[in-house]
Amino acid sequence: MGPFSSVLKAIAMYSSTFPDPVVQSQYYNGVPAKRLLAWVIDTILIVIVVGLIVPFTGFLALFFLGGLYLLVNFLYRWIGLARHSATPGMRVMGVAFRDAQGYPLDAPTAFAHVLGYSLSVAFVFPQILSVLLMGFSRRGQGLSDQVLGTVLINQGQIY
Repeated sequence: MGPFSSVLKAIAMYSSTFPDPVVQSQYYNGVPAKRLLAWVIDTILIVIVVGLIVPFTGFLALFFLGGLYLLVNFLYRWIGLARHSATPGMRVMGVAFRDAQGYPLDAPTAFAHVLGYSLSVAFVFPQILSVLLMGFSRRGQGLSDQVLGTVLINQGQIY
């Protein structure tokens, strides 16, 4: 079947344990739009945090601003997902991640999810694929979600 057969089997296993988006649509109603708005909110907050850090470095951080942004972005998302299974933007929008069993993400899974997200935005093809999957897959899962077996659902919905 090829080098990706085990990944495809894992995706199929995880996908079968999630709530059905047709029968249990309350889990997914409006989630793609909420996810986009949460990303905008999070990006604004990350830029603010970076902007607050720069003066404390005597403005030397301006020389490595891209690296500082990447570090703050990674930590911001990882801490948010590990603590609340959602970033602050996701919490504002009322959505949160769940693993295949319906539990909030633990720290290692949150780390892997943020790493997958970071890698996908670093390359054009995986980012386009991930956005297409979020917009057109039955459960709105991005590339990292499908690989890790996670789903973003309306907060308070436990399955």
